[in-house]
Amino acid sequence: MPTPPSAPRKPTRHLQHGHERPDDYHWLKTQGKTDPEVLAYLRAENEYLAGVLSPLQAEQQAIYQDLLSHVQERDEQPEVVRGAHAYFTRTEEGQAHPLYLRRPLGGGEPQVLLDLNALKAEEDLANVWVYATAPSPDGRFWAYLLDTTGQEVFELRVLDTQTGKLAHPPLRGLNGWVLAWSSDGRALYYATDDATQRSYRLWRHLLGQPQAGDTLLVQEDDPTFRLGAHVSENGQTLLIRSASNRAQAWWVLPAHDTQGLPARLLARERGTEVPVLTDGGDHWLALTNHGGADEFKLVRWPKREDGAPLAWADAADVLPYDEGRHLQNLHLFQDHLLLAGREDGFTALWVLRREAGGYGPAQRVPFPEASVTVGIGPNYVYDRPTARITHTSLTRPLEHLDLNLETLETTLVKATPVPHYDPALYVSEQVWATAPDGERIPVSLLRRRDTPLPAPTLLYGYGSYGYSINPTFVAGRLPLVDRGWVWAIAHIRGGAERGRRWYDGGRLGHKMNTFTDFIAAGEALRDQGVARELVAMGRSAGGLLMGSVVNLRPDLWTAASVGVPFVDVLSTMLDDTIPLTTAEYDEWGNPNRPEDYAVMAAYSPYDNLKAGRYPHLFVSTGLNDPRVAYWEPAKYAARVRTLAAPGSGVVVLKTIMGAGHGGSSSRYEALNELAEEYAFLQAAVQGRLDSGLGAGPLD
Repeated sequence: MPTPPSAPRKPTRHLQHGHERPDDYHWLKTQGKTDPEVLAYLRAENEYLAGVLSPLQAEQQAIYQDLLSHVQERDEQPEVVRGAHAYFTRTEEGQAHPLYLRRPLGGGEPQVLLDLNALKAEEDLANVWVYATAPSPDGRFWAYLLDTTGQEVFELRVLDTQTGKLAHPPLRGLNGWVLAWSSDGRALYYATDDATQRSYRLWRHLLGQPQAGDTLLVQEDDPTFRLGAHVSENGQTLLIRSASNRAQAWWVLPAHDTQGLPARLLARERGTEVPVLTDGGDHWLALTNHGGADEFKLVRWPKREDGAPLAWADAADVLPYDEGRHLQNLHLFQDHLLLAGREDGFTALWVLRREAGGYGPAQRVPFPEASVTVGIGPNYVYDRPTARITHTSLTRPLEHLDLNLETLETTLVKATPVPHYDPALYVSEQVWATAPDGERIPVSLLRRRDTPLPAPTLLYGYGSYGYSINPTFVAGRLPLVDRGWVWAIAHIRGGAERGRRWYDGGRLGHKMNTFTDFIAAGEALRDQGVARELVAMGRSAGGLLMGSVVNLRPDLWTAASVGVPFVDVLSTMLDDTIPLTTAEYDEWGNPNRPEDYAVMAAYSPYDNLKAGRYPHLFVSTGLNDPRVAYWEPAKYAARVRTLAAPGSGVVVLKTIMGAGHGGSSSRYEALNELAEEYAFLQAAVQGRLDSGLGAGPLD
């Protein structure tokens, strides 16, 4: 058995909210990611992981080949019409990154706009990510936001499609979530971040002019809010939003105005949410929880001649509140409105026809199965009678459909090809677990029909931000499922699978529900004869989930995959100089308040580690991760080893040195990273990490 690296213990006592907290590994944060000692330690951890995996190389390679066998290496995504062209991406066999292309609607050969493989080679980049693209309204220019480090600090490049060259030098130091054009194509809108990577300034850039001369349109000084912007579906208005997860404020600017400043449309009101708002022509249209509509309702305001901000007294319900229907998104067309949300625990779509003076009744779009995941796809043609939507399930690969907004009939545009996959071999099911407070927790299952139960079971969870882990098809699950595993998804509180109450039931002072729901799901899978060995998996906030459930019930899990984990909750949330802290007080609480500190202290994984027996742990991070810094998982892995009793599992830490929160940008490197993880977990459930590689890091 390779010897795990020993992180030097440097006893420190740092003061946090009046609490002096000892931390032997705080130096991994304070010395920084460029420090030679920190880098040497992280590389030593990677070498230890390589040693642990060395006897599993044949298995890892077999899993990698299985993963690759389900990838259609040469493929094209469906075309999306924007102006006079249809835009799409293509992947080529043997190439790690996509190509971006467009095709003239009037006929002609496709034009390559960007080859990320060539760009990576030409500029000698370790990784490349494109977060957003946007053609100018006339199609002359094509803009994209590029990240080359994984730190989520972007540069904006603008291609002149006539010359094939950049229209001007890249704009640097940008946020990755705002990219929009003025209607005349003369100006671009983008955002920049403060020192904590919070988008707080919105800018207008005139094409061809230096970045230093750009106009600041809005600045958000409240550290709990972030700016965003997009152009309304009718192309008439730039909509600017400042948002926390409990309130939003809105500004508007005519899309043709490249000289003026935005006007405030809707003031923020803490607890009143307006997450989605758009321009309906002679009215404004929005989703809101105003007036106690916890699951959200659809309202409209008439446009005011005086340009004064909107008043709630003038709002009228378009779709009255229904507590059984959770509304989440909308897209407006010239003659129809498409709504997305949840009903009966599953995703749903509704269509409302636009009529003189208002909207008709909401019609739910029918699908043959209940347990499917549907959503609104990319739509950029306002007067189109069809909408692009998506459709998938645990056993059904993603389908791109065109929905006839009048008849509600769907036409298949493209079904994602999955080589060597026969859906008839697989079955999806749903079981229920009962939480300690009596709440029923749905758990989705995927397995082969010929898999005997009980079987090794991977239980995946997230449970934060109101983000739902829906039953969708993921080809990357097949290598484990084909090896006799059950893949299970716990739809725990903190997500929105059962509506807004589900989210509110798993955040702030109710956060412990997220962890006990997941444990209840694991226990139910064992009690109902599904699971033999249980492996837990989660990433990011799901990594927080992993750390917490391992602390609470280490005996329940054979192993856990702890990905880019938010495990040092108190240290992070007490440091308002790092990304995400202030913007997430409404999610976790503000630990500068004693009552919030007490809640977080009760579950923070790093702070609740104690001496005992731990399962096998595969911990992973990216050195450049701006969301969950490398030092959180590094400290966690080091401290677990010091506290793990004899007979504990193997603890490994993988650091991807040139990437951030999402791992490597190369699809082949990403598959290999997953194969490593699967090989480790497979060996764990078969007892080979103990008998074949040694009895754990402390033995």
